Amino acid sequence: MVRKPYGALILTAILALTGSCKGKLSEADRLDLSKTPVQTVEDMFFVQTENGRLKIRVEAPVMEHYDKDTISLDLFPSGLKVFGYTQEGLLETTIRSDKARHEQWKKKKDQELWLATGNVIVTNVVKQEVMETDTLYWDQGKHEIYTDCYIKMRSPSGMMQGYGMRSDEMARNSVIMNPFDSWGYVVQDTTEVIIDTANFIGPVLKK
Repeated sequence: MVRKPYGALILTAILALTGSCKGKLSEADRLDLSKTPVQTVEDMFFVQTENGRLKIRVEAPVMEHYDKDTISLDLFPSGLKVFGYTQEGLLETTIRSDKARHEQWKKKKDQELWLATGNVIVTNVVKQEVMETDTLYWDQGKHEIYTDCYIKMRSPSGMMQGYGMRSDEMARNSVIMNPFDSWGYVVQDTTEVIIDTANFIGPVLKK
């Protein structure tokens, strides 16, 4: 049995460690930090309040947070749900989409923009008005939602469609900018009572 000198053993160990670290460093060098989230949150849920009153609730299966030089970016690759409430605490507006992103500029805190894409559905529960589009912007600084894409709007009085829409963020006064000439009108019974099922509290039915 031939014994290696103690110094040779140390040198061998150092070379082995250096080779191992070099492989890991090369792998890290290939990693693009600008495309890697600094934080990933599953089953994300947060609320925004104003003077102690619930204003907005946001839910998402996954949120990926990116920290870039000029903006803070949040991606929602598995969809997003937004719920907006009235001053009385009633659910008034919902927004749902397949994907979404949230951008906030670091130097201009008032510049905050949301982008929802894929099967976007905006519902004003109080007015029972539903809008469907593929892309929707929500400018929180200006408190408005808008799109330049095709949009379809349904309400108890009828249905219309066109391109482009502008509204306040609660979808109370939605206007289609370039409507099609066609308009579907629903003949409605004037005695019919429309119930806000999202906020209605009625008697408990017996099983």
